Amino acid sequence: MCKGLSAIPSSCLEKAKGMRVKLSHLAEKQDWVHKHRAHEEKLPQDLESLLNSKPFNGICAAGIQAFRWFLRSEFSEENLEFWLACEEYKSASGSRLPAKAQNIYNQFINPDAPREVNLDSETREALMGLMEDPTADTFDEAQQRIFSLMAKDSFPRFLRSSYSQQPLKIL
Repeated sequence: MCKGLSAIPSSCLEKAKGMRVKLSHLAEKQDWVHKHRAHEEKLPQDLESLLNSKPFNGICAAGIQAFRWFLRSEFSEENLEFWLACEEYKSASGSRLPAKAQNIYNQFINPDAPREVNLDSETREALMGLMEDPTADTFDEAQQRIFSLMAKDSFPRFLRSSYSQQPLKIL
């Protein structure tokens, strides 16, 4: 009879979980690549142009996805996810702001957050005070700090990496 997973050492289970995550990322990338065609355009050479491209289609979608893969390879994908969540938050209706604000706080700001972004203590403390009565601009300062971090640090490395060539070569 099969003893089930309890007979497998926990270290093996942890390794299997890690492999499953990596395989799912590869499968996601491969599926995405097969769904898109080649584009003649070039990637924008600054982060603001890439992120503000309308509306995440064509080369812009490819560029953002390539940037996401690059950030994932550097274990900093949460920065882009936070920036995108803030953009979505700004367009939410007034009645939904408190719940969305709490979700963003729990996912990205809280020191125990699963995808905590790197914010200075002053910005983090200011956000804690704003959580009582969130408005559409509650996360503006934190979003700008993360944008600056990506623009000055991650994005230049991305442009020099093979990831920035992928949207143009593999599609």
